[in-house]
Amino acid sequence: MSSAAVRRQERRISPVFLAVSAVMGVTGWAVWTDFAALPGVAVFLFVTSAWIVSLCLHEYAHARTALHSGDVTVGAKGYLTLNPFAYTHAVLSVILPVLFVIMGGIGLPGGAVFVERDRIRGRWKHSLVSAAGPLANVLFAVVCTAPFWLGALDGVPDAFRYALAFLAFLQVTAALLNLLPVPGLDGYGILEPWLSYRARRRIAPYAPYGFFVVIALLFVPAVNAAFFDTVDALMRSLGVDGRALGCGSALYRFWEGAPGGCPV
Repeated sequence: MSSAAVRRQERRISPVFLAVSAVMGVTGWAVWTDFAALPGVAVFLFVTSAWIVSLCLHEYAHARTALHSGDVTVGAKGYLTLNPFAYTHAVLSVILPVLFVIMGGIGLPGGAVFVERDRIRGRWKHSLVSAAGPLANVLFAVVCTAPFWLGALDGVPDAFRYALAFLAFLQVTAALLNLLPVPGLDGYGILEPWLSYRARRRIAPYAPYGFFVVIALLFVPAVNAAFFDTVDALMRSLGVDGRALGCGSALYRFWEGAPGGCPV
């Protein structure tokens, strides 16, 4: 097989990603047209599938940036196919973030693709590889909230508007958590190339635990309040009010009962 054919094979979009995208499209249409008998079920499927799509795009952004920065091995590892099960740790990258959305309604940063950093030259390139994933979440949030900050909500069905608000909330929380300068998260990956070799060696043993430390800190009332106050301020800056977000969250958890004060 020629090298060109190999590259095409390595970058062919995964059927798994296409299937999830199809679910997102069909359920999004069902929410928009009020086709579903239970709008909460349609919102749940739409937001969950869209969240998985965003997780794939997050990891793809890391891989694609790494490819153009010098790591030509990412293609052979399947990272360019958008297959959610091709990542270094599918449980941390996809399954756990989805479970957290269902149980806690927060966009949890997942595990990252494995980048061979020794193939990448230049501190800026290393930082950009780490930043690419959260930037994908930021872009996703901007797209979801476009009808809000553009003042283009006329004609947008209530249920679809609520779903977009909640989906944007997940993207904002994921981006914020990922950008924290904590070992094991992308925020630290952005900062790490600029640290001394001695500092990196001292911090490296703690990287596997950074993710769990952040989750534990969110259970501290003061930290939790500060984090969600920041999220709320960002959502409002994007034109999303608390009512739309609250209705989106309530519709997503359809099993908890019909949301009061949220016309659909």
